[in-house]
Amino acid sequence: MPDLPKKKVGIVACSGEELPEGTVTRLAALKVLEQLRPADTVTICLPLFLAGGEGDRAFARFYPTIAVDGCDKRCAALATEMYSGKPAASVVVTDVAASDHLGSARRLNEAGMQAVEATAERVADLVDQLLGKPAGQRAGTFTESAEASELEEAVQATCACGSGIPIQEVAVDGCVVTLIALPLIFQQFHQTGKMPGDGTEAELMQTVKIYNPIPDEQEAAYAEAIMREYAAFCEEQEVPA
Repeated sequence: MPDLPKKKVGIVACSGEELPEGTVTRLAALKVLEQLRPADTVTICLPLFLAGGEGDRAFARFYPTIAVDGCDKRCAALATEMYSGKPAASVVVTDVAASDHLGSARRLNEAGMQAVEATAERVADLVDQLLGKPAGQRAGTFTESAEASELEEAVQATCACGSGIPIQEVAVDGCVVTLIALPLIFQQFHQTGKMPGDGTEAELMQTVKIYNPIPDEQEAAYAEAIMREYAAFCEEQEVPA
């Protein structure tokens, strides 16, 4: 299997700016990213995600995401499901907040700040569940077996577009599609001596399908395109530097 980056959870927050609930989602997401679970989470920029940011979409297709929405319209959750797959979990501020009066979008009141805390704690708990954290860590404390590197990591939010998940665009029947982990898969097959003419198509496709949904009716077209790209990759490896 390709050696992909450490598993993290993507946090995609509602971008609504006209309601206090939207402010709550962004502040809660930032608290999780920078204070509560900085080593285990990355942020997914919703506007960039909607505009076609391949790094964010690739992350959301491969790793679990938590959608944090301000209201029951669930814009963040629906956008994630439309472009990458259903979020692993969803939190709605109106379901978590103890009050309906949170202040204004520009200035939250005390109830609004309490909603930020409650939402952030709920998201952090979901992060722990998705990553299978021991019970000692779910309460916000680390067990004695926690690695020191996790405790010493810089508290700074990171973005999914820099997550290190390799992607590659491939032309399939005249349409360009983005395939996750394809560069690493090619590298792994080449390093183990599995060349294009050695009957590797079935195994290569099986590996590609672990990380990418491929429609049954297009599998032959995908296989042709992927084998073409793999042959080109192998040729490049043989060219002296």
